[in-house]
Amino acid sequence: GRAPLILFLSATVSLLGGLIFGYELGIISGALLQLQTDFHLSCFKQEVVVSAVLIGALLASLAGGILIDRHGRRRAILVSNLVLLVGSLILTLARSFTVLVIGRMTVGFATSVSSMACCIYVSEMVAAHQRGLLVSLYEVGITVGILLSYALNYIFADVDEGWRYMFGLAIAPTVMQFLSILFLPVNPVKLSSWDSDCQKGLIPLQDTEDRAAAKREPYQEKHYSFLDLFRTRDNMRRRTLVGLGLVLFQQFTGQPNVLGYASKIFHSVGFQSNSSAILASVGLGAIKVVATLVAMALADKAGRRVLLMAGCVVMAVSVTTIGLTSRMAPLAMARDCKAATGPNASHSLTQHPLTPVFPQSAVSPVPPASAAVKSQAGPGFAATRGLTKVFASTQSKEVVPNSSLSQKRDLVGQSKKGTLESTSPPLGAAPWAQHTVLNWITLLSMMAFVSAFSIGFGPMTWLVLSEIYPAGIRGRAFAFCNSFNWAGNLLISLSFLDLIDAIGFSWMFLLYGLMGVMAVIFIYLFVPETKGQSLEEIDQQFSRKR
Repeated sequence: GRAPLILFLSATVSLLGGLIFGYELGIISGALLQLQTDFHLSCFKQEVVVSAVLIGALLASLAGGILIDRHGRRRAILVSNLVLLVGSLILTLARSFTVLVIGRMTVGFATSVSSMACCIYVSEMVAAHQRGLLVSLYEVGITVGILLSYALNYIFADVDEGWRYMFGLAIAPTVMQFLSILFLPVNPVKLSSWDSDCQKGLIPLQDTEDRAAAKREPYQEKHYSFLDLFRTRDNMRRRTLVGLGLVLFQQFTGQPNVLGYASKIFHSVGFQSNSSAILASVGLGAIKVVATLVAMALADKAGRRVLLMAGCVVMAVSVTTIGLTSRMAPLAMARDCKAATGPNASHSLTQHPLTPVFPQSAVSPVPPASAAVKSQAGPGFAATRGLTKVFASTQSKEVVPNSSLSQKRDLVGQSKKGTLESTSPPLGAAPWAQHTVLNWITLLSMMAFVSAFSIGFGPMTWLVLSEIYPAGIRGRAFAFCNSFNWAGNLLISLSFLDLIDAIGFSWMFLLYGLMGVMAVIFIYLFVPETKGQSLEEIDQQFSRKR
């Protein structure tokens, strides 16, 4: 009788884990508008506040794997919840810039550990034919969390010190997740004896092969060291190649930067007022949620390989289309991060609309990168990335048409997720008006890109990663790949403006299209189908030469 309860609680833990991750990524864009006024933050200090989460997440991806493998997935999630509560309290009560940065790093560390542990824990908690559904639920949580963060940004925008409420409200889902996981058993792969109470709850969810694999795994655990990831033993090197390939292609297909253009594309197709730009952004978020729900439904039916390849093909076509249309339709200019510090600046959202940028959950858990978030978290993490690009912008407020500097500032303006849009109509609206059809093609391409990422790379990267490694090294392997995801994030976002300056906007997006094609080839050649398979069957797939 406990099986449905365990299934429900596993789903709750997965969904809440993603929701917390997405919320923490998205909430900064609205909070920052108030923080820069209350704390008199310079461009550099704004960049530090935003990037602190990245630093915390990177630290977690280096240290978190050991915590997950040595002390168990369940305990890692419980600890990350407690750390997240502390981080949220630090942020809520912050009175100085230093305390803000410490709070953001603490939150980044906690969400990164939680994202990895959640995906692994849930994938091991349920039967093979339910893994896709429940791990993909994490990515759904990320997208819902980001939508929720933008709604709360909007609600608290005109409240005095509203940022305290924004940061503080993360405590609610964290407490809910903590309480949910207290009622779940210790993961079976961590048990030395199968006579415990946990056996009764887990066996109804698992088929015979899963049960046999789980029984054997405790004896394999002690034999794995971190260096085994790079050795031929048990095909670990091949698994590491698959894991790293997925997280790096997730970043290098342009997902962090394509979405940075949301606000400008919305303006170009006629969403001229700020309120309509907010609505359009929420619409983009809704598309992301729907696409992720589709991926969740298809993960255990169509399979991981099919969704990854289909998503990559659509992404490659979409970015190539954006690259081609941008050669014909010039981009409008936008203000940089210093603009809001002027005498007439206000952090009212009627002046500075929020334009969400959705991760890959990413998160990706880490993402979903993400993504990425898990990014997707992973899960994806375009939310943080977009802002990092904004604040890395140049200091001058002057816009020089047709120069590399104006190109850079244009990109800076478009990569904002909620930062400081001009109250007047965009400069250079006339060139946009001449290309209405091209603008709509660009908008539709961007929507297709968001959908494709949410069906393919967004949830599937983290699902495959939680399946391809033996239990004894799963935590460290996941964390190792996750650290490359965060490093890829930083590399892409830091080099983006310089690459645009060097080769031009349209060529940059055509390059992303080429990377998409390479990703399809990589997935076809190296990524096995793990749908509904036990760990032994996945091992056999890696043993075969493809």
